[in-house]
Amino acid sequence: MPSSYGATSDSMPRQSSRTRRRAHRIARAAADRPGASVLSSFSNLSNTIIGSGALAFPSAFAAMGMIPGFISCLFSASTAMFGLWCLSRCAELVGKKPGDEGRKASFNEVARLAFGKGWVMRLFDLAIAIKCFGVSVSYLIICKTLLPQVCQTFAHIFKKTIEPGSILLEPTFWLLLTIPIIVPLSFMRTLDSLRFTSQIALLSVFYMVIVVVSWYFIKGPDPNRGEVVKAHFGRDTLSSFPVQVFAFTCAQNLFPIYNELKDRTQAKMNLVIGSSIMSAASVYELLGVVGYLTFGSKVSSNVMAMYPSESMYVAVGRLGIVFLVGLSYPLQALPCRSCLYLLTSGIIKGKKHTPLPQEPESDTESDDDHEDDTSDSGISGHEQDMLVPKVGDGVRGPTTAEMPFKKYVGFTVLILVAGYTIALLVDELDIVLSFVGSTGSTIISFILPGFFYFRLYRDQPGATKWCALALGIYGIAVMTFCLTNNIVKLAMQPRAVH
Repeated sequence: MPSSYGATSDSMPRQSSRTRRRAHRIARAAADRPGASVLSSFSNLSNTIIGSGALAFPSAFAAMGMIPGFISCLFSASTAMFGLWCLSRCAELVGKKPGDEGRKASFNEVARLAFGKGWVMRLFDLAIAIKCFGVSVSYLIICKTLLPQVCQTFAHIFKKTIEPGSILLEPTFWLLLTIPIIVPLSFMRTLDSLRFTSQIALLSVFYMVIVVVSWYFIKGPDPNRGEVVKAHFGRDTLSSFPVQVFAFTCAQNLFPIYNELKDRTQAKMNLVIGSSIMSAASVYELLGVVGYLTFGSKVSSNVMAMYPSESMYVAVGRLGIVFLVGLSYPLQALPCRSCLYLLTSGIIKGKKHTPLPQEPESDTESDDDHEDDTSDSGISGHEQDMLVPKVGDGVRGPTTAEMPFKKYVGFTVLILVAGYTIALLVDELDIVLSFVGSTGSTIISFILPGFFYFRLYRDQPGATKWCALALGIYGIAVMTFCLTNNIVKLAMQPRAVH
């Protein structure tokens, strides 16, 4: 009896530990199932679209005139929407072939289906990674530039004096102050986990629209307003067109949104894409028309800077811009991390991930099962599960499509350290971003969606495939024009005097 009792008491903790490990693995398997709602997907895609570029739409209207500016915005929205629709239709084909079950939609997977050579996408992955990284750095620069101005505005409103050498006027201080907010958000493993930050950012956009519209209808046009014309063609007319084209760029997050959407159907994807694009277009049209009517041809590329800083609700609107770009940073870091992972696949050797094993029928488990619950990084399975991305990054791989933990953390830290370092040292990235946007944004928004769809659906009757081909050709034309325009601008700039 004593020996039998002792054996039973020793086995109970062991069985309890095995039960906990089994429950944990079941929970991890459940976490792999898509669970994002349409509202969550709409929030993240809309926040990806609407950025600080919305502030430049009144100046774009001023360069074109009221009617061409309005039509150009709708045309840009339509082409972007069609490109997203093409990508969503291509995503439906991923994982359908025998042997491809469990693969997640991504640019690489669609390229493999369309052309049979996913390695060609490494160049495109590089362009996307640079583009997303550059945009994320520009968000940090905007934060460090605007926050001292917002601080001065609030000090003026509350009749406080800030000394010229105060730390409150140092951009570096404000940039470092964003770390506790931006860094934890950048480690989120899915877009769905960022839905609340996206909704907060969209609220700041809604408030900014209220400021611009209410100011015009309450205060009226600015006394020093410039000329307002129905149509205009000048030196800046063509160069303002890319501002509207790239304002709808969001294709880098289309595949993660598709992978995470619960009970995904084409009807739901159409709802997410259509509502996001049209909401962004409505915001852009309102800001463009009302901002142009308020200040005319004298409007600047940042319409919020045109309003008096003494007003409280204008100051809150400027603070909302900081929230908008700061909370949008993780939406750029996520696709950048995915592209870096795909670029280094096969170059940087890491621990090979295997699909989640099926649960055994019996209560006995081998020692290998115990070892599987802790990674080689020395942390527990639950702690690792909080960081390892599931379907959110849209990477290719086995059924769970998990990025190895060490690579996930390493790439995230690399993006954050490099981004903050550049933001500390540089005040403007206009020239670099103009070239990166002309290539990366055009490739993922127009060229690849058009050619992917034309290749994969070439045997289907109808004119849709030819419209997709036209979209790809249009993307090549836009990229050529934008690159040429950037080179001409760079050549015409006066050389710095040392």
